[in-house]
Amino acid sequence: MKKIHITELVLRDGHQCKIATRLRTEDMLPICPQLDALGFWSIEAWGGATFDACVRFLKEDPWERLKLLRKSLPNSRIQMLLRGQNLLGYRHYSDDVVDAFVKQSANNGVDVFRIFDAMNDVRNLTTSIKSVKKYKKHAEGTLSYTTSPVHNIPYFVNLAKEMESYGCDTIAIKDMAGLLTPSATKDLVTSLKKTVSLPIHIHSHAMSGLASMNLITAVQNGADIIDTCNSSFAEGASHPSTESIIAALEDLGYQTDIDIKKVEEISEQLKTVRKKYWQFESDYTGVDTRVLSNQVPGGMISNLSNQLKEQGALDRMDEVLLEIPKVREDLGCPPLVTPTSQIVGTQAVLNVLTGVRYKTITNEVKSYFMGEYGKAPGKVNEKIQTMAIGEKKPMTCRPADLLEAELVKLKIEAEQIVKSDEDILTYAMFPDVAKIFLQERNAGSLQPEPLLPKDSVFSLTEKYAPSEFNVTLHGETFHIKLTGSGYTGESRRPFYVSVDGISEEVLVETLNEVEITQGKKSLKKLAKDNTKSVKPRPNHNGCITTAMPGTIIDVKVKIGDRVEAGDSVIVIEAMKMENEIESTTSGIVVAIHVAKGEAVSPDETLLEIQPES
Repeated sequence: MKKIHITELVLRDGHQCKIATRLRTEDMLPICPQLDALGFWSIEAWGGATFDACVRFLKEDPWERLKLLRKSLPNSRIQMLLRGQNLLGYRHYSDDVVDAFVKQSANNGVDVFRIFDAMNDVRNLTTSIKSVKKYKKHAEGTLSYTTSPVHNIPYFVNLAKEMESYGCDTIAIKDMAGLLTPSATKDLVTSLKKTVSLPIHIHSHAMSGLASMNLITAVQNGADIIDTCNSSFAEGASHPSTESIIAALEDLGYQTDIDIKKVEEISEQLKTVRKKYWQFESDYTGVDTRVLSNQVPGGMISNLSNQLKEQGALDRMDEVLLEIPKVREDLGCPPLVTPTSQIVGTQAVLNVLTGVRYKTITNEVKSYFMGEYGKAPGKVNEKIQTMAIGEKKPMTCRPADLLEAELVKLKIEAEQIVKSDEDILTYAMFPDVAKIFLQERNAGSLQPEPLLPKDSVFSLTEKYAPSEFNVTLHGETFHIKLTGSGYTGESRRPFYVSVDGISEEVLVETLNEVEITQGKKSLKKLAKDNTKSVKPRPNHNGCITTAMPGTIIDVKVKIGDRVEAGDSVIVIEAMKMENEIESTTSGIVVAIHVAKGEAVSPDETLLEIQPES
């Protein structure tokens, strides 16, 4: 009977879907020798959101992670997820940066590059494919599967034929939202096997509850490789469990040559490890058949819930899930996979939180309508497009054709903080975040976000402390609502709160620690609150505010400048997307209350404009 090859996803997609990509390298390395001995076709361990999470949250060098994994998995193919011309960022990069990134990834240990484009625009894959083949690695062309009036079997078959013509070694069906059904799987796999000569690799998230059936159906109709995840991080938003699929395949007479008992031993270890990350668990990562309509992929749902929680708006998740399909339709039905999932998801959040659809439009949505991500699969909403870019004409060429070589420029920009070619590429992916990371690394002051113990005073309930409550002090009651938080180190942390409707910043600073002993209700930390109003509350029409907490990326005006209503005055990063804040009135800038890098919250005045009389 035919041997079916398996790719194990626990070191990348599994924890991305279940704990918002927070699994640390130190918790991966102990189980690597066991994984390495099992004979998987490949082990997916890098790429996707892991690079961002390493730099932004974990304060780990992602290149160092790759090197350590390569050393710990000497007998296995390491697989990464690469976003074509987007690489691992949220914009298109010039061809010289793409080639340099692929070269360094290959040199540091990546064997298999799963290359996809969120728009299924093959023009955005060509440079990556050529570079992977240039450095003698395995190029896997990827179909970003979705459903819409324009996405049908001939559409995907034609994409696969193009990818084969560019030299891909395998074709992957990437069902990132769990939209495949057994019937659709059969039709697609059968059609691909008839049309292309390459092995077919299937990847199907379990969000809708259909993925296990899809994998078995795919195998029965000729698929050669399937993706599964160790049961410790499997099912729901993740993937069918490796153990279950091995058992099913062997029962059907197929070969896997993987010892299920050894897999189970790894699972027991990882189940214990997962408990450390309880604060990143979500109620939205189980089976949810609504995905068949909202199309939110597994990796997106985990991060989206975490981001909404940080905005103090987790209770509005259902509204966001209803809004996402509407935004997707407005944008011409792109598949929801990074970066389009983040683009659509963030815009949907803004539409919900502001209460007015497209009152605030992210820079990424504007870039999307300009064609900077590629050609939209379907017809876009022309009214929304006009709101976003006015009368500008979208580009029709390959977006990267308009980009000049930028590697030399990046080296010059970052020369004071980089120590290697890998550092330059980290800076290229996320300039602002990487700058802070590299500076802290060079100073020896990197501190990852804390993993809170479950008995911490910060966890007053099984999951999180309440974000809205009343506090009575000296006989007076105050209504407190947490609107956001920052992180500057384990001993200092700012919290942004609303006190009776007035925005405040509370700086919580650790003074000392005392032990918690069972049976005693001692405080874990003795903290001092330094409370002060940092920005005035809006009190006239010229006060410029933000719709959601975030970080100031740029202040585009100075005191004394004259602005017109609708002019962009501030750029803020929220939920990894950049949002331009526009002036609500014409007049003169008379006060600026923020600076680049500063965390801000709604109901704060960021700058003031004296309206024209």
